[in-house]
Amino acid sequence: MTSKPTPGTPSPGTPASNLDPAIAARLRRGADGLVPAIAQQYDTGEVLMLGWMDDEALHRTLTTGRCTYWSRSRQEYWVKGDTSGHIQQVKSVALDCDADTVLVRVDQTGAACHTGDRTCFDADVLLLAQ
Repeated sequence: MTSKPTPGTPSPGTPASNLDPAIAARLRRGADGLVPAIAQQYDTGEVLMLGWMDDEALHRTLTTGRCTYWSRSRQEYWVKGDTSGHIQQVKSVALDCDADTVLVRVDQTGAACHTGDRTCFDADVLLLAQ
């Protein structure tokens, strides 16, 4: 399900009032108001994808148990799996040591990548250690 910000809803770059103020105060956002969000399979450690979150996307992720991202190309929120069925059920959410990246451990149903691959990192391996 996608949703465009409604009037009065802060756009990326403006902290949303729905996010816990203590968490919002810790986040170090980019100039566009976004933080990268890495989705990782909770039980295997497999890195699935990278998305972007603003304060409201993070709030929705924390409160619904489903990953919500901010689409930079469409300029709207999207919940992973609402159209594809490839759901990310949240198991845990953590900030990195600089509070500028979010790690979301999920239980991924189906493909994480929009191309249909299991992960966004399956198709273009640049180096494979011997």
